[in-house]
Amino acid sequence: MNDRIRDVYIVDAVRTPVGKYGGALAAVRPDDLAAHVVRALVRRTPDLDPARIDDVVLGNANGAGEENRNVARMAVLLAGLPVTVPGATVNRLCASGLEAVVQAYRAIALDDASVVVAGGVESMSRAPWVMPKPERAFPVGDQRMYSTTLGWRMTNPAMEPRWTTSLGEGAELIADRHGITREQQDAFALASHEKAARAWKEGAYDAEVVPLPGVGLPRDETIRDATSPEALARLKPVFRTEGGTVTAGNSSPLNDGAAALLLVDEEGLRLTGREPLARVRASAVTGIEPDLFGLGPVEAVRRALAKAGRGFGDVTHFELNEAFAAQALGCFAKWPDLDPGIVNARGGAIAIGHPLGCSGARLAGSVAHQLAAAGSGTGLAALCIGVGQGQALVLER
Repeated sequence: MNDRIRDVYIVDAVRTPVGKYGGALAAVRPDDLAAHVVRALVRRTPDLDPARIDDVVLGNANGAGEENRNVARMAVLLAGLPVTVPGATVNRLCASGLEAVVQAYRAIALDDASVVVAGGVESMSRAPWVMPKPERAFPVGDQRMYSTTLGWRMTNPAMEPRWTTSLGEGAELIADRHGITREQQDAFALASHEKAARAWKEGAYDAEVVPLPGVGLPRDETIRDATSPEALARLKPVFRTEGGTVTAGNSSPLNDGAAALLLVDEEGLRLTGREPLARVRASAVTGIEPDLFGLGPVEAVRRALAKAGRGFGDVTHFELNEAFAAQALGCFAKWPDLDPGIVNARGGAIAIGHPLGCSGARLAGSVAHQLAAAGSGTGLAALCIGVGQGQALVLER
């Protein structure tokens, strides 16, 4: 029996540039996106024998298209890793990539593994349409098809109607509850683009982004360097025609991308011959009313910090997924002790994008790289999750 919880380190983290819906990565299968980051991650640690990898865990929120049949295992094979390396795919919707990191952390902490690759992938461009089987054979009449890109489909009629509120209407509800104006949301969105553009210009992402060969996408595709308050103000509300505040400009877009991290214990660290980026301290996941999903991170962050014995005053780097500006600002309203200035210092999902299964891994990797660049500190990665959940991870260096 294991008599102690082992320390878990993040040795490295990589991600693709994030592509826009129907953009530069739309021609790339999600299993190929996943294989690319797994391959790149392993190659960056040449001292590690790939056969020593105990597992590959990837998050994916769709699973209905080319990433079906366990995309993590497909990535292992397509990346050229030994066939003895297993793989598992997990789904916690928007936090699937972070769930993969947490599952890798737990396996290593409990001595079930020593070296694990964790990450996530999503191609929202290539998400297929699906059609349920008819209730009886040879039906007469048209059959309905559903897009699997985002949101509810084939909803159980027994589900409470308010629980199946659209994601955008959920953001409007949070704006109503906290008095968040359209102007505040647009200002938040503008800052996301400005910070992301500046980070790329300064080379802040050079250490983690691994572009795909043969694809002309050197940086995140949805960053708008030239956007302005006036341009954002011209956009019409999407989810409420009367009195709405949530627009395409202050929401995260639809995207494609993949990310992967290398997690190890002390023995695994010796095998890599590398200095770790950060150490995993704690994680937490919580539930909330599905229509208020955007506030999911509030309690998850509090619990994760409490487990780590830390408070907001200790946090130096915080990556909070920006599903919607209203959602992020709603979380801020619940965290009076948080300095918003430390959140998403290199831009957030409104600018960078939100490829669902990838995003949690992207955030965790970004926090680890920021801690390594700073030399010390406490970092947080957190996401809201559709159908009412929140998840958070605490890292330290």
